[in-house]
This record gives sequence, C-alpha cells and structure tokens, in this order.
Amino acid sequence: MFDDSSVLKTEAGEATIEETAAPVPGAEGTPSLEEQLAAANARADENYGKFLLAVADFDNYRKRMQRDVDSMVSLRRRMLLERLLPVLDNLQRALGSNTEGGALRAGLEQTLRGFESVLAGEGVKAIEVRGEPFDPRTSEAVGTAPSDGIAEDTVVDVIEKGYKLGDELLRPAKVIVAKRLIE
Repeated sequence: MFDDSSVLKTEAGEATIEETAAPVPGAEGTPSLEEQLAAANARADENYGKFLLAVADFDNYRKRMQRDVDSMVSLRRRMLLERLLPVLDNLQRALGSNTEGGALRAGLEQTLRGFESVLAGEGVKAIEVRGEPFDPRTSEAVGTAPSDGIAEDTVVDVIEKGYKLGDELLRPAKVIVAKRLIE
C-alpha cells in the first residue's frame, strides 16, 4: 500500500490536502493582499469542514465501539448465568431428596437462598408455568400426561424451571402438558 500524506482518509471518504507555495510579496503576478486573505479564508473554511468530518467520524466510531462493548458484556453475562442455572437445579434436587432435617439440609437451604438472591440481583427471575396454558415461547414440552379434569394443553408438572433475564428468556421451562387420552 502507498502512504500519501496529501490524502485524508475518513469513513465518509477521502479528501485531498492541497499545498501551495506561499507567494513572494512584490513579485509580478502576485495576488493582492485581499485576494491572498480570501484564498487563505477559503482554505481555512475547507480545512474546518474536513475537521468537522473527522470529528463526526470519530464520534460515530466511539458510539459504535461502545455498542459493541455493551453487546459483548451482555452476551458474556448471559452465558455465565446460563452456566450457573444447572448448579441451582442441583441444589434444588438435593433439597428435594434430603427430607430429613439436620445441619446438611439447613446448609443446603442457606446456599440455595444465597444463590437465588445473587441471581435475582442480576435480574434473573424464575418463570412460573405450572397450571398455566402451555406457551412454546417460554416452555419446552418434554412429555404429556392424561388430562383428568384439567384443561388440555395445561402445564401439569415442571421438570426443570425456566428463567428470564429481564424480559429476555434465559432458559425455557421443561414441562409435562395435559393431553386428552385417545380411546
């Protein structure tokens, strides 16, 4: 690539920088002072326009970089929270299987409450779907059950809780849905 210092490159395009030799006062064909002043003002106006373009380009670049950084941080945060959800599930399963009292259960309950409060502080909320009509936008049906006295397509059991991060789905709930038996 060539490097031409007389060309200013910006996102908006390229501008050529023209350099002219200063006129020698008193020489024949020398423009008058007013003409020289007008030419200098014209060059100054042109350079100021180029400066404003460069400032605008830099401002656009700064905004784009900030958006990219914010997007990357948000994505990495989401990925971390998705990786922590199975740990929360395991804590809940451990509490469900340990029905006896004792220090172990109390410790698990405290750990679970602490973990849930950290997730809540990050904006993670559990999705309550049990007893609600099945919604494929928030739930994933992993099985069906007979609909004894329950409206068809109603969530009857939650296998794995679903979570939202703000208004965005972090993980869909895995559910059992009521279906009418075909006889």
